[in-house]
Amino acid sequence: MSKKWNLVVDVARCDNCRNCFLAAKDEHISNDFPGYAAAQPEKEHSWVDIRHKERGSYPIVEANFMPVMCNHCDNAPCMKVAKDGAIKKRSDGIVIIDPEKSKGQKEIVDACPYGAVYWNEEKQIPQAWIFDAHLLDSGWTKPRAQQSCPTNVFETLKVSDAEMQRIKGEEELDVLLPEEGTKPRVYYKNLHLMNSCFVAGSVVTMIDGVDECAENATAVLSQNGIEIARASTDVFGEFKLDKLAPGSGAYDLEISQGSGGKYSAKVEVQEESLYLGTLMLEG
Repeated sequence: MSKKWNLVVDVARCDNCRNCFLAAKDEHISNDFPGYAAAQPEKEHSWVDIRHKERGSYPIVEANFMPVMCNHCDNAPCMKVAKDGAIKKRSDGIVIIDPEKSKGQKEIVDACPYGAVYWNEEKQIPQAWIFDAHLLDSGWTKPRAQQSCPTNVFETLKVSDAEMQRIKGEEELDVLLPEEGTKPRVYYKNLHLMNSCFVAGSVVTMIDGVDECAENATAVLSQNGIEIARASTDVFGEFKLDKLAPGSGAYDLEISQGSGGKYSAKVEVQEESLYLGTLMLEG
């Protein structure tokens, strides 16, 4: 079975240094690669785009970052609207927008559900990240986005489709917009940091008449009698119950610390993460 290129992006490792964005700029601005891509404009194009998401509220709040680029889909929407062979899917999985045949075909930009195809107004062509195919074809084993990343956000894999699906399952990888059915070759680890909600709080217990942080208390979130998430409080008494779907509704929260008391409440998850404030164990 033939091997094809795939990219794994770990959202938890991205700190917004933007080296990958700059590497794509450095590689493609003012550089033509015939058969692969025309030069990228100096402005307005982000072939490797860093998107961000803030979750929670003070004092439990976080900012996460996610590189987004052409997903090199096996069922690529851009190919469906392209005319005259303007886009080709290579046998190694990489999608290439032909810089000559695609002239004037702005509909290719609009077809991408990820917003990863850009319009070059000067050259009148659509353009996107080419997986650095010109470098891979010359012997490189990874694109410049990975080569330039100091925090190991990216992992390039050239494996069979069956092997990639095995890796996807074992490492709990996700893809963007799975409902689109595009069969992308860019996979994400820890994608919940961008598309899920959490419920968090600070737990306090009374010790010798003094309010103290409740370390190692157990917080359990249930819905319709089924446990959804479980976490232990840290040394500051803080907990975070993650990977909750936005708008998923009412949950039962139970917190306990052995003989140190209990706390229970109903919580409602709407579109944003919740910080419940200071919660006192009683009983």
